[in-house]
Amino acid sequence: MFESLKRAMGLDPNENALKRYRRKVEEINALEPKVQAMSDEQILARALEIKADIRGGAELDKYLAEVFAMAREEAKRKLGLRPFDVQLIGAMALNDANIAEMKTGEGKTLVAPIAVILNAYKGEGVHVVTVNDYLARRDANWMAPLYGAMGLSVAVIYAFMDPEERKKAYRADITYGTNSEFGFDYLRDNMVLQADEMVQRGHSYCIVDEVDSILIDEARTPLIISGPSEDDTGAYMKADQIATQLKGVFKDPNEIEVHSFLLDDKDRPEPDGDFVVDEKEKTVVLTSKGIAKCEQLLKTPGLFSDMAHADMAHKINQALKAHYLFKKDVHYVIKDGEIVIVDEFRGRLMFGRRFSDGLHQAIEAKEHVKVGKESQTLATITIQNYFRMYKKLAGMTGTAATEAEEFKDIYHLGVVVIPTNKPVIRKDWPDQVYRTMDEKFTAVVEEIEKIHAAGRPVLVGTVSVAVSEHVSKLLRARRIPHQVLNARYHEKESAIVAQAGRFNAVTVATNMAGRGTDILLGGNPDFLAREEYRAQNLDPARDAEKCAPILEQMKALCAAEKEKVLELGGLCILGTERHESRRIDNQLRGRAGRQGDPGSSRFYLSLEDDLLRLFGSDRIGGMLDKLGMEKGESIEHPLLTRAIENAQKKVEMMHYDVRRQLLLYDNVMNQQREAVYAERSTILGDSEILEHAKEIAVSNVDDIIDAAFPEDKEANPVYAANKLRGIYWPGIEKSLAGADDRRNVMPAVEKMKEEISARFDERVDKLEPAVAEGLFRFIALHVLDGAWKEHLLGMDVLRQGIGLRAVGQKDPLMEYQFESFNLFQETMAHVREQITQLFFRVAIVSDEDRLRRAAPAAMREHRGTVAAPSKAAAEELGFNPQNSRGSYFANYGTGGERPQPVRVKKVGRNDPCPCGSGKKYKNCCGRNL
Repeated sequence: MFESLKRAMGLDPNENALKRYRRKVEEINALEPKVQAMSDEQILARALEIKADIRGGAELDKYLAEVFAMAREEAKRKLGLRPFDVQLIGAMALNDANIAEMKTGEGKTLVAPIAVILNAYKGEGVHVVTVNDYLARRDANWMAPLYGAMGLSVAVIYAFMDPEERKKAYRADITYGTNSEFGFDYLRDNMVLQADEMVQRGHSYCIVDEVDSILIDEARTPLIISGPSEDDTGAYMKADQIATQLKGVFKDPNEIEVHSFLLDDKDRPEPDGDFVVDEKEKTVVLTSKGIAKCEQLLKTPGLFSDMAHADMAHKINQALKAHYLFKKDVHYVIKDGEIVIVDEFRGRLMFGRRFSDGLHQAIEAKEHVKVGKESQTLATITIQNYFRMYKKLAGMTGTAATEAEEFKDIYHLGVVVIPTNKPVIRKDWPDQVYRTMDEKFTAVVEEIEKIHAAGRPVLVGTVSVAVSEHVSKLLRARRIPHQVLNARYHEKESAIVAQAGRFNAVTVATNMAGRGTDILLGGNPDFLAREEYRAQNLDPARDAEKCAPILEQMKALCAAEKEKVLELGGLCILGTERHESRRIDNQLRGRAGRQGDPGSSRFYLSLEDDLLRLFGSDRIGGMLDKLGMEKGESIEHPLLTRAIENAQKKVEMMHYDVRRQLLLYDNVMNQQREAVYAERSTILGDSEILEHAKEIAVSNVDDIIDAAFPEDKEANPVYAANKLRGIYWPGIEKSLAGADDRRNVMPAVEKMKEEISARFDERVDKLEPAVAEGLFRFIALHVLDGAWKEHLLGMDVLRQGIGLRAVGQKDPLMEYQFESFNLFQETMAHVREQITQLFFRVAIVSDEDRLRRAAPAAMREHRGTVAAPSKAAAEELGFNPQNSRGSYFANYGTGGERPQPVRVKKVGRNDPCPCGSGKKYKNCCGRNL
């Protein structure tokens, strides 16, 4: 009612935006006859003129109507697709840095390029983010003819790509890729040792497909580049053995929470178990009884109180989480002897990803697969902070309105709901709720059997791999042919989804979000034709004449089946459970009823489902008791529907809080990350780097004096003298003679700065500026990267324990900000000191010095004291033992037996010379000895 009133009064921002866009569409349509009369060459020439004008500073809006009109015409010519008016509206929403909410089947893939073309004319690079590599390649290749016709280049980035190719891809006008590839490239760019190794060229404009999936769902996990630590993996096996010997209890999700610190000791209840599992909060907490049992099993008193044993205590806690909160075929699968994470929102396998904080190792120990080494963070950034770097950000999805507040709060993105090209006539039936899971699945399978008997296609949605395989088992028992699409069969994804709308088809799928393939009623003729090509071993490019009739045959078959399916009511969607997020349910429903097609949807629930059991409260069960439900009966009621929506809202708010907390804490680190990465950029690319180096060298004096001569404390000149001597050189501290407080130390400070500056200039002149620059860059990057890695480790440790400050009535976030600021200040001070110390003390070794130092070693090798040099080393040194008196040792140098020493009788000074001259030895060969 309130929404209707807003629209009537003209206060609805969505309606106002649509009115503005429709007026612009009229301008575009008015240009269509003129553009249709232009040749491809004329359109390209005009596009290049506009590109030059925009790069010269013209506003994008000046050319929006003309560029959109030309892009629509070229899409019709090159792709065989003419964008609808609503697609142009969607492109305008994207151009205005909004999220365009467009229903499934409305052609989002064609909407993005129209906005991309206009923004790519700025020449700063446009990034188009998709949910997987397949869609990135498909969309880029599909739209390449359109981009080429409009005078733009397009490229794709993907995993394991050659660095030079990746750099080239970023130099294209438009770059397609996944969010993780873009994010990790940013992190890797800030780990390189040479400026020309960086691949990205800034963050100007970005369009995110399935924006809710990427910016909301995946935002709970930061992007992390890590390296293996030196931890012993055997400790995880030991922790797993301990965890299996403990017995716990599950917390009642409807129990009213009373904080223990509000109760007296005698009133604090002690659970009857070794640990308590809270499924709602996803935590496992050991009881005092459990702690005592762990200490007894490990024979380690003080296991959870002594910091020396903190690592083992943490591993035991992670092992309990692995056993009781993370389920096989729900949160992960075992593939080729490895634990592979399952994306809970899209049902895909996440290869290369690992749970952090030792959890992945705990799961590996639980499943008795090889335990990998725990990783140490080298670089990290949250999804939120990465995408907030773009000057202009936009996105597309079928379901964004439910998260509009979060998009506005975190990303400053508005949501524009784009109307459908044709009215949606899908019938969404109320949920059916059963008491038990068995009753629910029986009802689902009976409904599938009834619909399948009529020939109508059915898409069954599940929330996990385990549930999809359970439904598949029940269908096999009733001999109902079907296809299964889950994380185990993701390779067949497109082929399975494309044929889900065929006559008599039954498809069981896990989390249909972001599949990227439309379900066409009657089937997809292109996919069917490809299968037939493979069966007959035909190549469409080589055997075009043979392939053409096959494609026509499949088109006729699909058209005939579509008529049958339309008569039966279109695609039927059956959901076996409500997802934690309403968006995922809406995405499943949106698979039916595309482009005005008929269809229907219904969800089946039970009181044993995790959502209702954990978040639905016991009122739903009481409601069913009052209605007198019997076994096998279901109920449909508005009160139930409202209670289910409230349960989903609770979970969504809980996840929002998790993401918000993650962002708040990462914002603290983000400021530090930006400072470190800015310093790195300066070191890599500043042409006046030696001036910057001198500033760093001189700045240490102020840091030392501030610490040694505080305004409100007693001065410590000894500390200052020792520190200065350690960083610079002995003798520099003499300037402090007589300085005993803050007031009379300043003249000494200026004198020391002048001395450091002069010594710095001398050092540069001695090394030569080019060599000095290279030396400073090398030292600075080495020191900064090492310190940043250690700082991240320190921040992780700080983050893990900061929550305990709440017990002392302190705000953990404020404490984290304060502690991390001090930690960062110490880190950067240490960086400046170490860079300065190394710059003044490191010696440059030339090739001549290296050869000169190597020559004595070569002579020792020649004399048999050490192994002979290799042939390459000998040639480099100009030394050939075969042509010298050392040939006696040549056999030994090549691996022969070591020769025995020859004993030579010592010749006295007055003895006859052994050379046979007849003279005394001292007057002959021994004269110069």
